Amino acid sequence: MKTILESDSDYICDIEAPCFQLLLPEEVELVRSCKTQVLFRKGDSLTKQGAFSSYVLFVIKGMARQYLEGEGGRSFNLRIIQPGQFVGLSSVFTGNVFAYSSVALTDCQVYLIEKSAIKGVIEQNGHFGFHLIGRYMEQNGNLFDALRNVVFKQMHGRMADTLLYLDAVRSEHPELFPLLSRRDIADFAGISMESAVKLLKSFEKEGLIRLEEREIWIENRDSLLEISKKG
Repeated sequence: MKTILESDSDYICDIEAPCFQLLLPEEVELVRSCKTQVLFRKGDSLTKQGAFSSYVLFVIKGMARQYLEGEGGRSFNLRIIQPGQFVGLSSVFTGNVFAYSSVALTDCQVYLIEKSAIKGVIEQNGHFGFHLIGRYMEQNGNLFDALRNVVFKQMHGRMADTLLYLDAVRSEHPELFPLLSRRDIADFAGISMESAVKLLKSFEKEGLIRLEEREIWIENRDSLLEISKKG
């Protein structure tokens, strides 16, 4: 992790994301005074599950993978973190530790904003607070969807869901699939890597997808959607 100063050539202009446009001038100054812009290199940890959280992260540039850590080195991927998204919002509302880990898939430029500043702005600015709570609830909704898939769907359904989700992210970030290993894809589906590899080959034989090294192309979206629905 490297701190980026305003005098650095790779500094990104201050607080231009749409969500920050809801702030009053004095609130902008509060956030500005309580933030640090940093560069996480590919492979760096943005958050560590269970670690103390004194700040919220806002991704300006780059992508990261958010996941839950389990026993024995097992993990379950929750989402791809994209530019314009917050990381660690749960610690603002529900505790003082990060509820999940996240790792940079690419170099990521991020604001670290002191949690106390975010809390203060939420209390003062109802529009910003409503917007932020909406984002938090959207993340919660995604968690419930992931739980529902793991509990009620078989491996074929989970893999179909995973490919459809990642392909949707790829529509804005064409470089996504080469950044993910087969282990990463397996951890999105909540299955072993061996099962993931077999399913991908099976889907390819059935004409549902096309595999090119790490790249995965969807050839029959309707059939994948049907597999997803049947679970």
